[in-house]
Amino acid sequence: MLQRTLAIIKPDGVSRNLIGTVVKRVEDEGIKIVAMKMIHMTKEQAMGFYKVHEGKPFFDSVTNFMSSGPCVVMVLEGEEAVTRYRKLMGATNFKEAEEGTIRRDFATDIEKNVVHGSDSEENAAFEIGYFFSALERVG
Repeated sequence: MLQRTLAIIKPDGVSRNLIGTVVKRVEDEGIKIVAMKMIHMTKEQAMGFYKVHEGKPFFDSVTNFMSSGPCVVMVLEGEEAVTRYRKLMGATNFKEAEEGTIRRDFATDIEKNVVHGSDSEENAAFEIGYFFSALERVG
């Protein structure tokens, strides 16, 4: 089933010049990028994006981190894009991620794990809409 999902190259990935590496891995997986831009979220914008995690112990830390520097946000499209991109990213805890995944290869800790990806079609719809207008999406 053709799906769209949101992908973020987090501030640690941008600061470590991994944008091209992540994009290449996405494209090598056969997933199409239909929108992409660089942003720098404010703390409030990060809080809005991670609202689903409000009240959890890591909420303040993750919103501080995600607003600490530029990110690259992308809309990805392909067959089973949500599942395929999550597999490409690897487990949230990079130490548990499979060999060859983005997080296993580049993450430095559980929070600075280079990339984010939507965990469901429903969350993908919210997350894509949070960062992109209809005019910014191709196709």
